[in-house]
Amino acid sequence: MKRSTDRILTTHVGSLARPQRQLELLFAKERGEAYDVDEFASSTQQAVGDIVAQQAKCGIDVVCDGEQGKSSFLTYIAERLRGFSPSEKQGEDLWIDSRETLAFPEFYDAHRKAREGLIAKPVKLVCTGPVEYVGHDILQREIANVKAAAEQQNVEEVFMTAVSPSDVEGQQPNAFYKTDEEYLFAIADAMHDEYQAIVDSGLILQIDDPRLLTYYISRPDLTVEDCRQWAEVRVEALNHALRGLPEDRVRFHTCYGINIGPRVHEMNLADIVDIMLKVNAGAYLFEAGNPRHEHEWKVWENVRVPEGKTLIPGVISHSTPLVEHPELIAQRLLRFASVVGRENVMGGSDCGFASFAATEQEIHPSIVWAKFANLAEGARIASAELW
Repeated sequence: MKRSTDRILTTHVGSLARPQRQLELLFAKERGEAYDVDEFASSTQQAVGDIVAQQAKCGIDVVCDGEQGKSSFLTYIAERLRGFSPSEKQGEDLWIDSRETLAFPEFYDAHRKAREGLIAKPVKLVCTGPVEYVGHDILQREIANVKAAAEQQNVEEVFMTAVSPSDVEGQQPNAFYKTDEEYLFAIADAMHDEYQAIVDSGLILQIDDPRLLTYYISRPDLTVEDCRQWAEVRVEALNHALRGLPEDRVRFHTCYGINIGPRVHEMNLADIVDIMLKVNAGAYLFEAGNPRHEHEWKVWENVRVPEGKTLIPGVISHSTPLVEHPELIAQRLLRFASVVGRENVMGGSDCGFASFAATEQEIHPSIVWAKFANLAEGARIASAELW
């Protein structure tokens, strides 16, 4: 993948707002309702073309399809894996009895009530048979869409997101495999097909794995050490899924999810950074652009970044509608460059801006584009000082 050899490059985490008609088609598709297949294909192709053009217009160097063909970075995988059946059994819910909801029940209860009816609820699934990847055709259409769109724009590189085995495990409970670990590694074997196909297409593969961090929030009964032991196994499974893939074609993203709230009880970066760096990837994306985690840039003063690896800290945030000033963005980038070297830093975002399509309006798309434009300008300011 491209690195910041002569200037600070810019990118982001992935998900971006979908047009209204695209949302309607996505929700109908996810709920198993009738929809026009041809219209969905053409609508997705158009949405990808438009979203790639907008990223390029804002000055983003490394772009993606904005997940325009997915209603969620998480639930999209349901139609690409075989071995699951509809069920009333609930998968992992980050906001039920989490550390945050227990600490601020009034805030999160009010937030939940305000959002009721706005989010299209997908069919709940449970694993009832051997897990197998069957999404090859869908994936190839997505790859073709983003490559065709990128060819029309002046961009440095293109990435495509894919969910981690751990996040699949958390969303779809197991009722087939003898142990959680057996289930996890079966998912890893299946997801290898998707990861391999993305890399083989010439795109950069981005693994989305917020659960690496959010597991701690969701399990107030566990200690940091308990969660570290849990995370070690999940990273081992992910590396199994990434087997044979060149690290310099893979980037890894983790975060604390979409949470415009107090965020007091999130895991500290210092408590997980060594495990994160065990992922066989060439770049790491993490939150660093919001007031809860901005101070953690200093963690990297005591952490050795492996040779040839890139850090992509969030220098704009999904958790506030405030548009970060270019000078502030430049300062954030300069801090990281001062501790790990300018060529080892790229400017990114804390998380996606529409990870679940129905939450688009938490940060309005017009604000996202303003953030992206300032990200590009901040990188130019930092580059002028560094080169």
